[in-house]
Amino acid sequence: MKKKNSIIIGSGVIGSYLAKLLVAKKHKIIVTSRKVKKSYINYNKLNIEKKIIFEKLDVLKKKDILKIIKKYSPDNIFYFSGQSSLTRSIKLKKKTNDSNYVGARNFLEILHRYKVKTKFYKANSGYIFEEKNGLINLSSAFSKNNNPYIQSQIKAYKEVKKFRKKGVNSSSIIFLQVESPLRNNDFLIKKICEHAKSKKHIRVGNLNTIRDYSWAPEIVAGVYCLTKIKPRDLILSSGQGISGHEILKTAYKLNNLDYRKYYSVNKKYIRPNEIKTMIGSNKNYSILSKKFNFKIKIGGKKLVKKIYDSIWKLAFI
Repeated sequence: MKKKNSIIIGSGVIGSYLAKLLVAKKHKIIVTSRKVKKSYINYNKLNIEKKIIFEKLDVLKKKDILKIIKKYSPDNIFYFSGQSSLTRSIKLKKKTNDSNYVGARNFLEILHRYKVKTKFYKANSGYIFEEKNGLINLSSAFSKNNNPYIQSQIKAYKEVKKFRKKGVNSSSIIFLQVESPLRNNDFLIKKICEHAKSKKHIRVGNLNTIRDYSWAPEIVAGVYCLTKIKPRDLILSSGQGISGHEILKTAYKLNNLDYRKYYSVNKKYIRPNEIKTMIGSNKNYSILSKKFNFKIKIGGKKLVKKIYDSIWKLAFI
């Protein structure tokens, strides 16, 4: 059987776990980034760095995109790149739009113009949708939030749909919060677990918000299942909501501590007009459940414990 080629655009956390899974499935993996680095930390920690081909790619240059597609004739392209911070996007409007929307559009235009049958998967965010009673699905209305990150992703989502109608094998994969030990220490759950394990006081923002956190290795298993069916848009999340209060309580309890004695609220960490609840139902990926018996099992308190247990250990899966 011919070995499949998969290109992953961006060297972030989700792409790293996806690469690990695809390497195990005997895919040839090419990872692109704006600059070639001496070492790719995430891939090194997952013990797959030597099994990956790393290429420099500017997603704003169509000739470079065409060149890499011709070089590797990929079966799959996973566009998992882009400036993803809602807060930083306010100051980095052009970078956010270019990396999330323009780069993805460039790929879609090349695939369409040259009639390339490669499957194209664009990572997107649940924040593009308006929640209703705390839930989102593919029928949800688009967010009216003018945040540059959200608006760039809405445009990208629409572009993927437009090109799919034109015959491009394009899909959007909607993620909510995807967590793993590879996350930076400033991500909420990782930050709280670090402080809880060290018995340290922590300053936090709004603890009343409820979010749907998922475990990265499970999420990429869903992405792999998606490659086996016809192009479509899909939301992948645990379907389990947990509040900031519950995250704190769970993490500190794991160290036999009363979380109420170890935190204070700092207004600088509170986002204006923050959505109170956003959860994606597991019905959003029901087609994968029916075809592959796929299910996301780790979320909520169970996920907090997974992150807590990984602290200070060389355990990334």
